[in-house]
Amino acid sequence: MSRPKIAICIISGGMDSALSAAIAREEGYQIVGVHFNYGQRTEKKELECYRKISKDLETVKNYEIDLDFFEQIGASALTDESIEVPTGGIEEGVPVTYVPFRNGIFLSIAAAIAEKHGAEALYIGVVEEDSSGYPDCRESYIQAMERAIDLGTRDETRVKIKMPLVAMKKSQIVQKALDLSVPLEHTWSCYQSEDEACGVCDSCRLRLKGFEEAGVKDPIAYAES
Repeated sequence: MSRPKIAICIISGGMDSALSAAIAREEGYQIVGVHFNYGQRTEKKELECYRKISKDLETVKNYEIDLDFFEQIGASALTDESIEVPTGGIEEGVPVTYVPFRNGIFLSIAAAIAEKHGAEALYIGVVEEDSSGYPDCRESYIQAMERAIDLGTRDETRVKIKMPLVAMKKSQIVQKALDLSVPLEHTWSCYQSEDEACGVCDSCRLRLKGFEEAGVKDPIAYAES
């Protein structure tokens, strides 16, 4: 009997990572879900969404990793309450919502989990073209991390980092999620609110724009849209 294919999927509770994991399932992998609580403003809501998404995807194992040092570092509007979340529209350059080296740390921890489970793939829902300008969402960076992980693990460990959304626009992500029946009502994108999405932060604006261009209504509620 052949051994099942296992993929480690980093799932934030957002739309992009939910779709990335759904693609992994579509490609025949059993999913091990990994979620990080790192002191972000919407930590409780994201964890709630992660648990719903994991159930939807029928994950075979789940990890909920607590990382408290991001709050100690600060330097991001997502983890430092003294820095306001921008609501005036998407700006050029790296925004204050960027969390220093977040994806690098997430990938390193997920790689350790991948080695434990003998996983063949590690899925991450980074988006380069239509993202908020985060340097750790670039395809070249993720490829470099894959090489570093290969050098820093056992010879028999071969983990391919897959980023199926990296070249997609948000409208394409919405449409692909609908095609794969991803329950988008179980996802959360807002940077600053947990009860009702604000509708004006960078992440809400990108999400709403994606739904508008896809010609469908976002199933979650917004304070402003």
